[in-house]
Amino acid sequence: MADYVLAIDQGTTSSRAILFDKTMNIVASAQQEFPQIFPESGWVEHDPNDLWTTTVSTCRQTIDRAGINVAGIAAIGITNQRETTIVWDKSTGRPVHNAIVWQDRRTSGFCRTLKADGHEDMVIERSGLLLDPYFSGTKVAWILDNVEGARARAENGDLLFGTVDTYLIWRITNGASHVTDATNACRTMLYNIRNGCWDDDLCRMLRVPVAMLPEVRDSAADFGVAGADFLGREIAIRGVAGDQQAATIGNACFAPGMLKSTYGTGCFAVLNTGDTPVPSSNRLLTTIAYQLDGKPTYALEGSIFIAGAVVQWLRDGLGIITNASETQALAETADPAQSVYLVPAFTGLGAPHWDADCRGAIFGLTRGTGPAEIARAALESVGYQTRDLLQAMRNDWPDGSGDTVLRVDGGMSASDWAMQFLSDVLDAPVDRPVIAETTALGAAWLAGSRAGVWPGVAEFAATWSRDRRFEPTMAAGLREAKYDGWKDAVARVLTDRS
Repeated sequence: MADYVLAIDQGTTSSRAILFDKTMNIVASAQQEFPQIFPESGWVEHDPNDLWTTTVSTCRQTIDRAGINVAGIAAIGITNQRETTIVWDKSTGRPVHNAIVWQDRRTSGFCRTLKADGHEDMVIERSGLLLDPYFSGTKVAWILDNVEGARARAENGDLLFGTVDTYLIWRITNGASHVTDATNACRTMLYNIRNGCWDDDLCRMLRVPVAMLPEVRDSAADFGVAGADFLGREIAIRGVAGDQQAATIGNACFAPGMLKSTYGTGCFAVLNTGDTPVPSSNRLLTTIAYQLDGKPTYALEGSIFIAGAVVQWLRDGLGIITNASETQALAETADPAQSVYLVPAFTGLGAPHWDADCRGAIFGLTRGTGPAEIARAALESVGYQTRDLLQAMRNDWPDGSGDTVLRVDGGMSASDWAMQFLSDVLDAPVDRPVIAETTALGAAWLAGSRAGVWPGVAEFAATWSRDRRFEPTMAAGLREAKYDGWKDAVARVLTDRS
């Protein structure tokens, strides 16, 4: 009987595959990193073929490690880094340019021009997004304007656009399916989240031909069939969600007011607001948390560009650690009398500041500052940024987010030190789940429930269990003094627009 579900988790720095059984337990997994490409300051790219080959490799490794017959896999679920943009030739499948990653800031000038021309109100009203380089739409426009012949080919119907989920599905199905789901579509700045369709005016504003865009489906739907050459037999793809929405599902945040925050390369806090899109007055995003049976569930989201990536920078940029796990031990030895702040604006600052041009800085350095103090400041920066987001959420939706417990996941959530500081600086409980792979679990649940081998919403939510709750222990005066120092540091790096 086919009762396994394979989750593909294609992330910013690595691709993973995780096989779940019918009781939603992990049977086997594999992970593979791939290169990051930095052509210029603030530019970030991936070779699309790296995304594909690491996906294929990890899926096959996972099945080999599990020792199962592929016939036992009921469905495939896909979750992916969002906003990352790929344009390819629909006849040959050959990308016309490297994938432009969500972190990339090359279109900041274009966004400023669109804003100066008065387009931002329409963008916010229809897409729920801000005019920022983060999103896919301006990246597509850049490719069409900067790759020789690309715009003419797109207007002739020869090129296709997709976020990573769409590109992988197209390749897995050997070009048979050019599709996405609502959670990925809503991150493109081309999708009307209220009408549930591609928006002609947004496409016209960015000069993106509608014919390039994939068909949009529910998050649990039939997305096509993997060719037999992918894993040895045909398997249906039945679940798709962008990584942060998949983590929202995996954390069982199905009720309005429930909140999760994922700490991967970036940090993304998502607050379920139910069937009503809540407009933000604090520069948060109004987005789709998931869409089931044709009905979208909305959310407020705050996006931090650099979270776990700051630990990678300690390792690869400064060389003060050789492994991410060393950061906690360093932080524990830091001199508590030193007030060092690291603002990790390596690619600008996301919510609630949305400053594409500012850059990172370290404040409070003394002769006694060393690797321990810098490591502590790096971990603390993630907690401070999360507080910025949660305060903005409470201001936008005060009735729904007052006493919410924060559910966390992602690689950094494994750090007890970081999670305790997060609870302290938020003055709120932080719950870490037993199953840490919530992003993959969310994608697997979408596929498994659609395939009929996993339970529905209520039953799935009841299976969520907590590994540990972190309660605040920091004195109120110290908490506020530390946060005041953070706000001062951020003010110093924000671009002067006077």
